[in-house]
This record gives sequence, C-alpha cells and structure tokens, in this order.
Amino acid sequence: MDTGPMVAIVNRGDSYHRECVELLRSLYGPLYTTIQVLTEAMYLAGARLGWPAQAALWKMILRSDLLLESASPQELNRMAELMEKYRDHPMDFADASLVALAERLSLNRIFTLDVNDFSSYRMRGNRPFMLLGPRTSS
Repeated sequence: MDTGPMVAIVNRGDSYHRECVELLRSLYGPLYTTIQVLTEAMYLAGARLGWPAQAALWKMILRSDLLLESASPQELNRMAELMEKYRDHPMDFADASLVALAERLSLNRIFTLDVNDFSSYRMRGNRPFMLLGPRTSS
C-alpha cells in the first residue's frame, strides 16, 4: 500500500476516502507497506489532521491490518538503482521502497493513487504493476 490510500483512509474529508475504504474492505490477503511509506503517511496525516489520523495509522500497523516491512541491504541497493533509473521521472524514496519490496515478495499489485508513477515503473524483467485504487481502471 502506498501513501495516498493510507492518508485517504484515515481522512474522512479526503476526496478518495470512501473509495479507498471500500477497496480496502474488498481486498484479500495481507497488505504490505514499507517504513519509508509509513513515514511519509505519518507526516502527511499529522500535518493535515494531527494525532487522531496518526493514531488510526498506528492501529492499522499494530493490528497487523497492514504489514510493515524493512528494507534489507540488497533492497537499499536496489532502491538506489531504481531512483537512478527513473531520475528523469523522478522516483521518490517511498516509491522505490515499494518497488523493491514487490520484487522481493513477488507481488505485482499496488494500492495507490499515483497512477502516473506506478504505471511507468517496472519490476525486474520489465514486469508492470497491476494498479488498485480509485484513480485506476482496475
């Protein structure tokens, strides 16, 4: 899960709140994110809504509704490669962490609002992502 849906889920005033909550309820299996994405979401949620939104994010993590993954040294190297590869785009640190995590876990689905970014990113082997979210055609 990317930052956008996380923030939308905890922000009832967000224009994507309802759609993200509905999609979240329809998904099966574990949902993963990275510490980089959570950091970004905590910052944005806190800046926009304060502690109550951050507390809601903590609940998602502490209840294991969202599984938090840390990057290995190999993944950190891969993230640097990805950010260099997409430097013309450019790719941010959080997005690079999600691509590296997807490669490690052999996942291709991503819950995101960043359709332009993730539709251009490719995993090893030139594999595209299946985009999940209200701004996608899925």
